[in-house]
Amino acid sequence: MNSEKLTDFLNLVKDVWSNGLYGVDIGQILIAVCIILLSYAVRNLFTYFVFKRFQRWAAGTATHLDDSILEAAAAPLRFIPIVLGVFLATSSLEMDEKTSFFFSSLNRSLVAFTIFWALYQISEPVSELLQQADRFLTASMIQWLSKAIKVAFALLGAATILEIWGIEVGPLIAGLGLFGVAVALGAQDLFKNLIAGLFVLGEKRFQPGDWILVKGIVEGTVEHIGFRTTTVRRFDKAPVYVPNSELADNAVTNFSRMTFRRIKWVIGLKYDSTSEQLTHVRAAIEVYLQSNTDFAQPDETATFVRIDQFSASSIDILLYCFTKTTSWLEWLAIKEKLLLHIKTVVEEAGTGFAFPSRSLYIEALGENLEIPQLPYGKGNENDR
Repeated sequence: MNSEKLTDFLNLVKDVWSNGLYGVDIGQILIAVCIILLSYAVRNLFTYFVFKRFQRWAAGTATHLDDSILEAAAAPLRFIPIVLGVFLATSSLEMDEKTSFFFSSLNRSLVAFTIFWALYQISEPVSELLQQADRFLTASMIQWLSKAIKVAFALLGAATILEIWGIEVGPLIAGLGLFGVAVALGAQDLFKNLIAGLFVLGEKRFQPGDWILVKGIVEGTVEHIGFRTTTVRRFDKAPVYVPNSELADNAVTNFSRMTFRRIKWVIGLKYDSTSEQLTHVRAAIEVYLQSNTDFAQPDETATFVRIDQFSASSIDILLYCFTKTTSWLEWLAIKEKLLLHIKTVVEEAGTGFAFPSRSLYIEALGENLEIPQLPYGKGNENDR
C-alpha cells in the first residue's frame, strides 16, 4: 500500500515537472532561465571587449560624429545580448500554439523596441548635421526639428509594437482623431500658441540671446523658444513666460539687430539768447558729432543739429544723432560725454538753459505792470 502511494506521488511530481507552467516542462524553464542569465553575462563581456573596440575605432577617426553616435547608441547596443538571450531561451521551450504565439510576439516586440530605441537615441547626435544648415535655419528651428524627429521615431516604434500584438493602428488613430477634435475645441489656445511659435521661428523675428521689446507685455533677453511659450528674462533677472500668440500678434522690437543707437534731444535755451549765441551753440555741437568716432556720420544715417522752434519758454535746438555702439552701457557713457560737452558749449556762449516759466501782466490805472517770470514749482499755487 505504501509502495503504491509512493509511486502515485512520484507520478504526480513527474506530471507537475512535465507540464510545469502553461504546459512547459520545468526543466526547460530552468534551462531558459540559465540562458537568459548567461546572456546577461555575455552582455557585460560584449560591453567590455566589443564595445570598447568600437570606441577606440571611433576615437581614431577625424570626425566626432561617430563618437557621439556610438555614445548615444550605447544603451540599445548593450541591450542586444539580452534580446538574443530571450529569443534563444524561448526557442528552447516546447509550447502549445497559443503560448508560442505569445513568445513570438514578445521576441518581435523586443527587436522592434531595440531598433527604434537606437534610432531615437542616435537622432540627437545626427541632428548636429542640421547645424550645417544654419544659413537657412535658426538655432531654435534646428532644436524643434530635432525634437520632431525624436517624437516621430517614438510614435513609429509604438505603432510597430502595437501591430505586432495584433492591435490595428488605423482604427485607433481614427478614434483618437475624434477624441482629438473634442480636445482641440477645449485646447484652442494651445494649438494657437503652437502655430504662432512656428511662425515666429519661420520669420526669424528673434533668437535666444536677443534683446526684445513687446510693448505692454515684456522687455528682456530671449532665453528659450518653446512649443507653447517663449521664456524672456527681464533685466531684473525675473523670467517671463510669454505665450507665442502674443509674440506673433504684437509688434516685436529686436534691439539686438540695431545697427546704431539713437539719441534725440530737445535743448531749450533762454529767450534772451542772441542769434550769434544760438548759431555758436548749434555749430559747436555739430562739430563735436562730426569729429567724434563714437557717432555715426551723416552719410551713414540721419544726423543733424538744427534750431528748431520757439516753444513756450525757450528757443529749442533739435539734436538727432546715432552712436555706433548698440551696447546700453557704452551708449550711456557716450551720451554722458555729449551732455557735458553741450553744457560747456552753452556756458562758453554766454547763454543758459531755459526752464518752464510764465509772465503775468496786471493792468492797473491804465498801465501794464509786468511781474517777473517765475519758474514752475515756485510762487503761488494759483500761478501754476
